[in-house]
Amino acid sequence: MKSLEAVIRNSKTKGDINSLRQKGDVPAIIYGGTEENQKISLSKKQIKNLIDQENFLSNMITLNVGGKQISVLPRDISFDPITDDPIHIDFLRIVKGGRIILEIPVKFINAEDSPGLKKGGVLNIVRRKVELKCPTENIPNELVVDLQGLEIGTSIKISSIKLPENVKPTIQGRDFVVATVAAPTVFKEPEKAIAEEGAEGAEGATEGAEAAATETTDKTAEGDKEEKGKADKTKEEKAPAEKK
Repeated sequence: MKSLEAVIRNSKTKGDINSLRQKGDVPAIIYGGTEENQKISLSKKQIKNLIDQENFLSNMITLNVGGKQISVLPRDISFDPITDDPIHIDFLRIVKGGRIILEIPVKFINAEDSPGLKKGGVLNIVRRKVELKCPTENIPNELVVDLQGLEIGTSIKISSIKLPENVKPTIQGRDFVVATVAAPTVFKEPEKAIAEEGAEGAEGATEGAEAAATETTDKTAEGDKEEKGKADKTKEEKAPAEKK
């Protein structure tokens, strides 16, 4: 559990809050439980380091406020629209015996030991986070899915993931899928194939047209020769008759 130093703030106006931010602090508030809301401020540098880490909104934090340690959970962060720096944080006070709904991230391990993935299968992640109802004293940081031994076609359902004691998914009544080991996807290039086929067809058509044109020319030449032969024969037959 991360620990941060916090300072009680007495800011009442917008100017007071802006002054805090200019000094490099982030105003925040702690709420929840039977105690009153408490106004605090924290170092922006420390907060940004935590925000940059994964799962900030689902990890419990210990705040040291005036010598007292308070377990809290970040619930909401406001950011500056121009600089993207955090400008306000809401922390929920963790009360023993309470329950809270959180989205917990899913972590996949041992991918190198999955026969299905070794064969070229693909890990298809359906849910990267699962919404759980947790007791405040038993909030998991992540849900772990072991891919060892999984073959292509395997569906990883919520029932196959070991949940901490008294932690339950908010979706009840069905064993929903978290991920699957899917068959490899084969990519084809139909457009290229069609284009090549069209080019071959065009080439074939050109060759056919050339052959047809040659055949027509040959037939025409033969026809001209035949007609010329008939004409010569007719002249020979008429010549003797003219002499008589």
